[in-house]
Amino acid sequence: MSHTLVERTGALALDIDAERLLRRVEELGRIGADPATGGVSRTGFSPADREARAYLMDEARNAGLFPAVDAAGNIVVRQRHTRQPTADRQVVMMGSHLDTVVDGGRLDGAYGVIAALEVLQTVVESGIGLPREPVAVAFANEEGALFPQPFWGSMAVAGRIADLPREPCDHQGRPLRDALRLAGGDLDALGSASWPRQSVAAYLELHVEQGPVLERSGSRIGVVEAITGRIVLTLEIRGAAGHSGTTPMEARSDALAAAARVVLAAEHIAGRRKLCRVATVGRLAPHPNTPNTIAGAVRMTVDLRDTDVWRAGDAEEALRTMLCDIAEATGTEIEVVAETRSDPVSTDRRLRAAIASSAEELGLPHEELPSGAGHDAQFMADIAPIGMIFVPSIGGVSHVPEENTAPEDLVAGARVLLRSALRTIGLEEL
Repeated sequence: MSHTLVERTGALALDIDAERLLRRVEELGRIGADPATGGVSRTGFSPADREARAYLMDEARNAGLFPAVDAAGNIVVRQRHTRQPTADRQVVMMGSHLDTVVDGGRLDGAYGVIAALEVLQTVVESGIGLPREPVAVAFANEEGALFPQPFWGSMAVAGRIADLPREPCDHQGRPLRDALRLAGGDLDALGSASWPRQSVAAYLELHVEQGPVLERSGSRIGVVEAITGRIVLTLEIRGAAGHSGTTPMEARSDALAAAARVVLAAEHIAGRRKLCRVATVGRLAPHPNTPNTIAGAVRMTVDLRDTDVWRAGDAEEALRTMLCDIAEATGTEIEVVAETRSDPVSTDRRLRAAIASSAEELGLPHEELPSGAGHDAQFMADIAPIGMIFVPSIGGVSHVPEENTAPEDLVAGARVLLRSALRTIGLEEL
């Protein structure tokens, strides 16, 4: 691909402010942090999430930028107040998400948002005129840890409104409507958050790897070639509560016993039958959850992942069959009350080349690898070419308090994002 435009303007000579980047990562990591565990709990649309959102918007305003919240609760940061782009007035979008899982890490998602803000600020401060506008975004509720609708914000931007529940609730049945309003969104205007197809020339997402590949190989930069598909089913198991001492075993309809079988069924599907790459029960909430009472209800999630959409579908079909058998055997009812799907996607080869070239110019060893985790980029692929950049995760862990990346790698990733964005912005055709 030709880079004559960005080379002619001197854009590739730009560099980020490493100290500013690391300061923001550190400050954001304190929001929702638990001193006892070292983990961060900033679930989507929670008070801690709102605090993080306010921090991001304040930093953007202090940088002379213009943050705005769309109807889905996404924060879109631009260099000026302007109307939404069209196919003939495209932007290059960069970002990730601010929300976390419960007791998670400080870098997952948040690092990509802070790096996107840094790149946007660097470009704007340079005064260089470019044919496409860089835009930073913080997608709302990517994790779905409190409100079980993961990828909420990116699905809305990508126009997947029909795939979102009309009146979503959290795990306790509290409606999203009020929490979304507090975050600046509007459930009744959700469709306005969608961006037209081809209005985004490209979407770039910088992320910690969340795995061990880069650390083991010694590569500083990962060029993501594909992102795994994911099916998340939220189940409601209904049995009958009763006294744990007086209810005979043969007379029980124990929702927690049924849930235990579901856990083993998920493990069996991926571990023994190899129908999908991995299967996980990550949340299990029995009610009333007391020592001397048989559980009358359980709410739980089952997460199925594979890079092949057909294999994932087969795994889901097998699980649903097993759920029927478990319900019959335990005298319970098992209902799928919510589901989220993200198909596996490949990244754009031209964006992979831009990322690789940027890493080479900076003297950073790099390699191509798949992503085993889901990302907002999967949904952005519906409306734009996507590219993803990974930096190493120390110990290969994520979604835990120990999640960490060396400061020099955080800086290196942001520098690669800057150069990749400039290459993408400066291309006459993408």
